[in-house]
Amino acid sequence: IESLYEFGSRVGVWRLLSLFAAHRLPFTAFAVGMALERNPEVARRMFAEGHEIASHGWRWINYKDFTLEQELDHMKKAVKAITASAGKAPVGWYTGRFGMHTLEAVLKHGGFLYSSDSYADDLPYWVSVGKTPHLVIPYTLEVNDMKFSVAPGFSSGDGWLQAMKDSFDVLYAEGATSPKMMSVGLHCRLAGRPSRAATLARFLDYVASKPKVWVATREEIARHWIKEHPARTA
Repeated sequence: IESLYEFGSRVGVWRLLSLFAAHRLPFTAFAVGMALERNPEVARRMFAEGHEIASHGWRWINYKDFTLEQELDHMKKAVKAITASAGKAPVGWYTGRFGMHTLEAVLKHGGFLYSSDSYADDLPYWVSVGKTPHLVIPYTLEVNDMKFSVAPGFSSGDGWLQAMKDSFDVLYAEGATSPKMMSVGLHCRLAGRPSRAATLARFLDYVASKPKVWVATREEIARHWIKEHPARTA
């Protein structure tokens, strides 16, 4: 099992980086702090090529039994690791696991433009903790490549490609009257496999064939949203 994960750091991540470089498109990487400490060359290349590195926690564990102070401690370690590897502190947070105090910790830590521990919408939205507004840029598991490793999920690249195109087409059509956002979750050990990378390349070509599409990092989306749709006061 560990060797399946190791494929991502040895091969998959480099294949995906080359694929996005060839298409001249940016992405946001949800990076686990400890993982970047062990593979800092990945962070350096991502940063050099203009990709955003958001924090995916210090370790890939559940935080449901952590106190606020313990979660904050891991948050500080994750930010320190990413800053040391990439040369820039992360402005986005996504734990992606169970956590009772995550949003409170994000606000208490400070320095984050947004967090993504939500699946509640197609667009960014504001929440308030006390009197403090915070921007949430939701994520989605709809077309996430993790469905290659869970059941029921994708069994072939064709099914994944069709799901991505269907999702894109609906949002693109709705975008004629209201902005929409699409997220595609990729994992180096999954989408970095040759056949799936080929599928992903076809989808990126499909997106590029459409006018008026903005492929952006989450940081870019956050800065746009904060400027154009600022938090409302009560």
